[in-house]
Amino acid sequence: MKFSCEKADLLSAVNIVSRAAAAKSAVPSLEGLLIEAGDDLTVTGYDLKTGIRSTIKADITEGGSVVINARLFGDIIRKLPDDVVYMTVNEKFSINLRCAMSEFDIMGMSAEEYPDLPVVDYQNSIYMKERDIKAMIGETNFAVSENEARPIHTGALFEADNEILTVVAVDGFRLALRRERVARTEVGKVSFVVPGTALAEVERIAGDGEELVKITLGSKHVMFSLGSTVLISRRLEGEFLNYKNAIPQTGKYTIDAARRDIISTVERVSLIINDKFKSPVRCLFKDGVLRVSTATTLGKAVDECPVSGDGEGLEIGFNNRYILEALRAAPADNVRLQLNTSVSPCVIVPADGSKNFIYMILPVRLRANEN
Repeated sequence: MKFSCEKADLLSAVNIVSRAAAAKSAVPSLEGLLIEAGDDLTVTGYDLKTGIRSTIKADITEGGSVVINARLFGDIIRKLPDDVVYMTVNEKFSINLRCAMSEFDIMGMSAEEYPDLPVVDYQNSIYMKERDIKAMIGETNFAVSENEARPIHTGALFEADNEILTVVAVDGFRLALRRERVARTEVGKVSFVVPGTALAEVERIAGDGEELVKITLGSKHVMFSLGSTVLISRRLEGEFLNYKNAIPQTGKYTIDAARRDIISTVERVSLIINDKFKSPVRCLFKDGVLRVSTATTLGKAVDECPVSGDGEGLEIGFNNRYILEALRAAPADNVRLQLNTSVSPCVIVPADGSKNFIYMILPVRLRANEN
């Protein structure tokens, strides 16, 4: 195998696909990247759960394939000068890398030891703008569960209904939901669950432009095609939470506020909360005012922010991180909090009445002497 390409192009591909290479595996080839030179130059990383393949421009003079340790290869490419990279691989998988005055000779592995990426047996396709799918993942993936006891909730539910795509993540304490109109679809109604780890990689790969991402659904896998890069992930199987029944449809109290005002207030009060000194934040909803307080062994903190609405003195406790993550993710300047009792969920929706996001947070029971 023999080819040359721009260092910047190769580095970009290596940075993207290396995240799918196994950090440590009993199968050495899974810790590597598969480099293939044919009609195009492709770089692949695969840990048997998620696979990423990126295609780059190259001048290929001799075809072939080799597996190179991902960490070593990435470190070398990153340190090379910004110039053309020349790579040659002989029949014993000895690799010669040259770039300007730099030269490396390293050992690779046979590509025959590298597993094939899964074939996605086409069933349906959904097309989304890159910026939209990036935003939807970023604004929901924080609520994906890390508890392997319920594997289905370690992923996010994708639910396509004609021209609307809904993404839902839950972890037993909170729920995050985002809706967007699809750019194009070849399905009527379909639902599937994608692992949160795979979605995090899609978010990193996706840009902020208008280019379309093709989501191809197979019986066991799902493929995201983003320009010259494809990501293939297994689908999670199981019964996902019936989120429509879990979200309260009405709220006794409706509070509107500037999202940034609540965030700033909770952030200030949270300064005396850390991993060692934990305490819920107490939110007291009065007429036109939200009073937030907490107390730990470090001291006490109280702050207020203006709101629109009267909570009639309703006091409810929250995990500060949960409410901050939801508010930071909400794609609106003004939000509406729907509340019922001190032990029922708080639902956060757009204040303008649109339905493009819903966040739900379960409260923390407060003790009378906590503050």
